[in-house]
Amino acid sequence: MRLETLFLVAAPAAAAPSYLTWMADSWIVNNHEQEGPYWYGRATIYKGYEAAYALYGNETLLSWYRSQIDDVVVAPDGSIVDFNETYYSLDDYRIGNNILYWYERTREKKYRLAADRIRAMLDRHPRTETGGFWHRQPDYPHQMWLDGIFMADVFYAKWTALFDGRNQTAWEDIVLQWDKIEAVTRDPGGTGLLVHGFDESKRAVWADPETGASPLVWNRALGWYFVSLVEVLDIYPKDLPGYKRLLGYYTRLAGAIRRAQASETNGWYLILSKEYVGAEGNYFESSAAAMFTYGWLAGLRRGYLDEETFAGPAAKAYRHLIDEFVTHNRNGTLTWEGTVQVGSLNSDASFEYYTSIPVVPHDTRGVGPFLLASYEWELRRERL
Repeated sequence: MRLETLFLVAAPAAAAPSYLTWMADSWIVNNHEQEGPYWYGRATIYKGYEAAYALYGNETLLSWYRSQIDDVVVAPDGSIVDFNETYYSLDDYRIGNNILYWYERTREKKYRLAADRIRAMLDRHPRTETGGFWHRQPDYPHQMWLDGIFMADVFYAKWTALFDGRNQTAWEDIVLQWDKIEAVTRDPGGTGLLVHGFDESKRAVWADPETGASPLVWNRALGWYFVSLVEVLDIYPKDLPGYKRLLGYYTRLAGAIRRAQASETNGWYLILSKEYVGAEGNYFESSAAAMFTYGWLAGLRRGYLDEETFAGPAAKAYRHLIDEFVTHNRNGTLTWEGTVQVGSLNSDASFEYYTSIPVVPHDTRGVGPFLLASYEWELRRERL
């Protein structure tokens, strides 16, 4: 398939451009060879393409997306190409959601077999003494990160809903992952936000000696977590007690994110711990801003949030994304800007560490959430 045929939106209508389709096409044209096939960034942007297809029904885009899965991820026999099934990293499980998407669309056996392989890894994945998944073996023993909830536990819930929905033990194990994060990572600064993660063994260089928590609120980890709550609430059985807890986690965090929104830009700083807001070196970052915006808009559509309280801040946040992070290129495409390249607890987790990481364009970890925010915005625009 020629890439030129995929770029279908050279000049959206000035009054109401679809940034969803425009950015989706732009990323394919400009960045299609970036990153590996199983990397969670790819999985994140594929979720955005699912949203674009759901709203606009672009079969060419859908065909391209399936080619990415069939050509380089899922083999005809249901194995996952070059996938190391003894390397236990939660980041690698995120692609399972995309594999399940194609199983639901086609009911082809190969997708079920591939998803089952990832699900089986969860049964073997090392855990903390109290039942939480380690973020990665052997690099991060006894550690749980906000990132990991997004990477693995939504897939765990989705697989369970499709194939083992009556297994109440599994549902309790799923919500346990969110419960554990909530119990330990509350920001001691009183913001209502969550710090990046915790070490149950309390041995990491950054771990609080009493709680094991890391010291700072890193905005993208918080963004991953906020999106995970939206996703799991769509899946988790409403008649089980865990659902009410998950909804409470979502609404409480939505309010804390509103209080953290900067009045001067309607965006969010990279580090949201109170003592560093506005500090030299801190800056307004794009991937988390897109996730927070998506999380609010999705919650408004589902009736989780009050329109009077959140509709205005959500609209301002989406405008911030367009004004600050979308660049128009000479060839008619768009570039997504302002995404921090990485952030890890394989560090001292200091302010200096987080703010020293490069900011990069085109990054899937920013583009994917922007596509999701644009989906919710354009769906809302159609409904109003």
